[in-house]
Amino acid sequence: MTARVKLSDKAYEYILSQIISGAYPVDSRLPTETDLADKLGVSRPIVREALLRLRDDGVIASRQGSGSYVLRRPAKDVGMFSPVGSIADIQRCFVFRVAVEGEIAAIAARMRDPDGMTRLRGAFAALEIITEQGKLGVEEDVAFHRAVAEATGNHFFVATLQSLHDQIAAGMNLNRNLSLIQPRSRLLMVQVEHKAIVDAIEAGDEAGARTAMHTHLECARRRIFEGG
Repeated sequence: MTARVKLSDKAYEYILSQIISGAYPVDSRLPTETDLADKLGVSRPIVREALLRLRDDGVIASRQGSGSYVLRRPAKDVGMFSPVGSIADIQRCFVFRVAVEGEIAAIAARMRDPDGMTRLRGAFAALEIITEQGKLGVEEDVAFHRAVAEATGNHFFVATLQSLHDQIAAGMNLNRNLSLIQPRSRLLMVQVEHKAIVDAIEAGDEAGARTAMHTHLECARRRIFEGG
């Protein structure tokens, strides 16, 4: 299974790099599964897995009976801030975070641990300052998400996020760097998403907190693949 995942990553990363470089332009048809498999020295099912992930990312789309076409080209700056070879794991981390942090936010809204809530408000305020200053703010963003976990009053949630600090920070670093070189409205939107999470937790709205966290993380994942 490990070898299969690595081969799928290899195919995913190769196709993505070709799209980012413009070798496969927007609206162009990708080589067939057979051609890609031959070029990469892997099986067609491996290529199929990679194409499925690229479809899930919104980068390509399938047209019945015609093959796969490039739907959008990720911002060329993706490669500047993160090696293409790390994108596969960043994507996996987002999938994990959507599943886990959504529930963490819901539990935080139910429990609203007093000390944790104080830290959450402080973490949000720190992000407000960073946003106003136009700074990167990766560690402040990490601290915000950790504070959501602390608001549950359950140290196991905090420990889980802490154990994934480097992986989570890598995704945030990519997203926040991409936001800084875009119009300021993009970085402000990230903070609007953070505020929605805080507001729902403070209101004790479990479903709202879960939805707000899901929305934030899915938007963060999509921001990696905004066209350029």
